[in-house]
Amino acid sequence: MTSAGSADDARRRADHARPGAGGVSGADSLERVSTPALTTAEPAIDPTFENVWDELVWRGLVHVSTDQEALRALLAGDPITYYCGFDPTAPSLHLGNLVQLLTLRRIQLAGHKPLGLVGGSTGLIGDPRPTAERTLNTRETVAEWVDRLRGQVERYLSFEGDNAARIVNNLDWTAPMSAIDFLREIGKHYRVGTMLKKDAVAARLNSDEGISYTEFSYQILQGMDYLELYRQYDCVLQTGGSDQWGNLTSGTDLIRRAEGFSAHAIGTPLITNSDGTKFGKSEGNAIWLDAEMCSPYRMYQFWLGTADSDVIDRLKVFTFLSRAEIEAYERLVETEPFRRAAQKRLALEVCATVHGIDATAAVIAASEALFGQGDLTVLDAATLRTALEELPHATVPTGTPVIDALVETGLVSSLSEARRAIAQGGVSIDGERVADESATVTGSLPGGVSVLRRGKKTLAGLFVG
Repeated sequence: MTSAGSADDARRRADHARPGAGGVSGADSLERVSTPALTTAEPAIDPTFENVWDELVWRGLVHVSTDQEALRALLAGDPITYYCGFDPTAPSLHLGNLVQLLTLRRIQLAGHKPLGLVGGSTGLIGDPRPTAERTLNTRETVAEWVDRLRGQVERYLSFEGDNAARIVNNLDWTAPMSAIDFLREIGKHYRVGTMLKKDAVAARLNSDEGISYTEFSYQILQGMDYLELYRQYDCVLQTGGSDQWGNLTSGTDLIRRAEGFSAHAIGTPLITNSDGTKFGKSEGNAIWLDAEMCSPYRMYQFWLGTADSDVIDRLKVFTFLSRAEIEAYERLVETEPFRRAAQKRLALEVCATVHGIDATAAVIAASEALFGQGDLTVLDAATLRTALEELPHATVPTGTPVIDALVETGLVSSLSEARRAIAQGGVSIDGERVADESATVTGSLPGGVSVLRRGKKTLAGLFVG
């Protein structure tokens, strides 16, 4: 467990990211932070906006939608029921899903009633990808992932009050339906020509892979979900990524044909970096919301590395900071970009939202200590180990010469280079400078690890055993 002292230190260090703290950085200036607690923005609607719709637009969350004026009026009126679906195609949600989870929460904070749908039936099929057929997962695997995703979705919504959230599973209404009933009651409302025009379907039809009837039918199943939720809960709005627009309108079209009602949909933009690269990837790996698949330390560092050109947009989408706070950070990015105050606040907010304040405090303590602004010996062992896994690292026996460890971790290319680095005073282990080349690795830090440093910023981890 993290000691009380290290957690408090982490909270003091984290608070320097706030505009009110001046966006200062560095060990000396950290001592001057006046607010001792790690503080994050409380989930809330910004009262400077007349309508939650206006806030969604300002935050860049509306890429495409049904009638905008009707939606604005709808969200300004009496509470409505709305939903977003999450398919269990993996054991965890990822950052793309986080956009939808936070959008669900924003609309709930405006007084509306969310339905979080976990796709126990659609997960058995999978939304068609533009390139190739999905590998169908077993029913047992999908059922396990449904439970995991349900727990993740529940973390972001409130289940109290007049607009309490509800979690639903589309397998509940799909499984009892026979194929004949499906074709007669649902299939008759669909036109094949329209289905063929959907982007993912069109892309697959023009590929060598083609598309199976199974994946071709996915849009009907998602449309049926919306119809069922409209009938059961009077659900009149669906949100999702803009890449899902064909599936979202499948539902609005079906409701119009079957019930004569004009339901609504909002498609959020796909998040990309300003340089055009795909967002949510770190060295080719997805940033998952499950701590076992992506450690809080890795999550924190991912956001800390956000480019100046992207950070304000990320604050709008992924945090509950107010318009005034975000505009203050925008000015800091323009005038003092070297302080990276906006990135620090972004990393703090998102990591705390996903993993909680305690885990975030431990991560900040580890991050600061690794880079010379804290005590390595008081860190939480589990957090330290996961942090070192993100660095170049090696597993070595106790008593391994430091010169060998330098080579093992790739900090130097040869033993002779290791000796020169030590002789020049540029090597330290566990925060202590290595005075001569006979020094050995002891794994003296919590969890039996060591931190090897060459120069000021080049680090490696040693797992000693």
